[in-house]
Amino acid sequence: MTVLAMPNAVAQPELSGKTVEYSVLARDGVAVAKAEAAVKAAGGKVERSNAAVGLVTASAPENGFTQRLAASPDVLLTSKVRVVGESPDRRADKRVAKENSEHGKSRGSNPRAAVGMDPLDGQLWGLSMVRSNLSRTVQPGDKRVKVGVLDTGVDGNHPDIKPNFDAKLSRNFTHDIPTDELGQVVDGPCEFRGCVDPANWDDGGHGTHVAGTIAAAANGFGVSGVAPKVSLVNIRGGQDSGFFFLQPVVDAITYSGDAGLDVVNMSFFVDPWLYNCQNNPADSPEEQAQQRTIVTAMTRALNYAHRKGVTNVVALGNQHEDNGNPQPDSTSPDFPVGTSKTRTIDNATCKSLPIEGPHTIGVSALGPSGGKADYSSYGLEQISVSAPGGYFRDYFGTPLFRTNENLILSTYPRNVGVAEGTIDADGNVTPDGEALGVQRACKANGECGYYQFLQGTSMASPHAAGVSSLIVSEYGKYSGNNASMDPDKVQRVLENTAFATPCPEPRTVDYLDEGRDDTFTATCEGGQQFNGFYGNGIVDAWAAVTQGRSFLR
Repeated sequence: MTVLAMPNAVAQPELSGKTVEYSVLARDGVAVAKAEAAVKAAGGKVERSNAAVGLVTASAPENGFTQRLAASPDVLLTSKVRVVGESPDRRADKRVAKENSEHGKSRGSNPRAAVGMDPLDGQLWGLSMVRSNLSRTVQPGDKRVKVGVLDTGVDGNHPDIKPNFDAKLSRNFTHDIPTDELGQVVDGPCEFRGCVDPANWDDGGHGTHVAGTIAAAANGFGVSGVAPKVSLVNIRGGQDSGFFFLQPVVDAITYSGDAGLDVVNMSFFVDPWLYNCQNNPADSPEEQAQQRTIVTAMTRALNYAHRKGVTNVVALGNQHEDNGNPQPDSTSPDFPVGTSKTRTIDNATCKSLPIEGPHTIGVSALGPSGGKADYSSYGLEQISVSAPGGYFRDYFGTPLFRTNENLILSTYPRNVGVAEGTIDADGNVTPDGEALGVQRACKANGECGYYQFLQGTSMASPHAAGVSSLIVSEYGKYSGNNASMDPDKVQRVLENTAFATPCPEPRTVDYLDEGRDDTFTATCEGGQQFNGFYGNGIVDAWAAVTQGRSFLR
C-alpha cells in the first residue's frame, strides 16, 4: 500500500491582547461578504461593513489578527483603527474640527418664487460676495435638490434649519467614542442610549454652522443661506470631538449616492493622518498599511458617489501651504492624542483626503476684503474656486482688524453653546458669548435661534456647495421629488461662472504685520483666469443661475 503523507498545516498565530478595532479592505473585485468571511475565519468579529467600497470594520485581539488575515486571498489591507474605549465620568473637551478659529473658540406651490433677506443677513458679507442676495430673486433653490452635510451633525431643530431639514433622509454613521486607548477623553459620556446621537443632533456645532451657510431658510428670521430653499440632509461622519474616521466617512459618502443626494459638502480631513503616505520612512509598517487603506477606501467611495451623480465640494485646508508643495507634517497621527510626530511629506506619494481624492471641487478661503485668508491653503494643484471663509486679521491697520465681523456668522446649536459657556441654562448669551459675537434671535412664540462666528476653509466650501445646489436647481432634471445633474456639468458651470480674480501684486504675500510667522508667507502663481489663490475665481451665485446654460452646450 502506498501511503500519501499529508503536508504539515501552517499554524495560525495565536490571538492575544486587548480588543482592537481594525479596518479590513477587500481586494478589487472581491465581494465584501468574502472579506467578512475572512474576518470571521481569522477569529474576528464584523462590526460594520460597506459593500460599495469593500470596507469592513472588525474587532479582534491586538496580536495575531493582522498576520492571520495576511494569508487571505480576499483581503487587500488590514490596519488597526483604535482600542475599544471605556466611558469616563466627565465631559469631553471640545476640539474645533480643523479650524483656525483664533477669535476665541476654537417646494411650496411655486418653487422658484423669489425670497428676500433675513434680519441678521446684513452681517453675512459672504452672501453679498457670492451674490446670493441677487440669485435668490430668480432662483432661491428647489426643495427637490438635496445637499448632504458630511460633518459633526446638524441641529435639525434650529429654527433656521428646520424648514429645510430632511429628517427622513438624514443619517448618523458615527458611534460616540467616550475615550481613546490611553483613557483620554474623546467624545465624553454618551448623551443618548446606545451611544448613537439622533440624526437631527449636533454636539460639535461645526456641522450646523456649515448647514446654515448652505441653506438656512429665508423665513424672515435670523439668517439665510446661499441657497435658502434647497433641502439639507445630515450625513454625519464626524465625532462630537471633531474627529473624522474612515468607516463612518466612507459610509456617509456611499450613502449620499444611494440616497440620491445632489451635492455633498466636506469640510474636514480623514483622521488620524493629515497626509496619507504610501511608504513614508518615518512610519511603521502598520501605520503605512493604515494610510494605504484610507487612500484606497476613500478613492473607491468618491468614485462611487460621483458615478451616482453626487457633486463633492471640499475645503482646501487650513494648513496655509501650497497643496502641491506641502510643509512637514507635525500633527499626525492626531489620534490617539499625543502620538503625533514630524514627517517630511512627499507630494508624489502622500495624499490628504478627501481634498486630494478624485472628483472633488477644492475651495480656498477669502476674507471680507477679498484677499486670501492667512490660514487658507492654496496652490494650482488642488484648487477649483474660492469663497468667503472669514479672516479675523483682515484689514490690518484699520479698526476692523481682529474683529468678529470679519468672520462668518451662521447657525449655532443651543446645546453646544451651553456646553461651551456662551449660552446659560436659561438661554441667555453669556458675557463670554457676547465677546465672541454669539447672538440670539427669538420669535413671538418664544422660539429662539442662536448664531456664532467662525472662520476656516470649512466656512468657504459651504458657500460653494450652496452655489452648486443652485446650479442643480436651475439646470438639473426633475423626476417626482428628485433632481439630478451630472457632477462634471455642475463643476463646469461653477468654475466658468466664478468671478475671475488675479493674483495680488506683489504676488508674494506675507502676514508678518498680522502677527503670523514666515511659514504663512504665500506666493500666488498663475494668471487672472486661473491661479493658486482664487482658482477659477470667486463663486458667483447670480452668474451661475443666469449665465450657466451657455457652458452646458
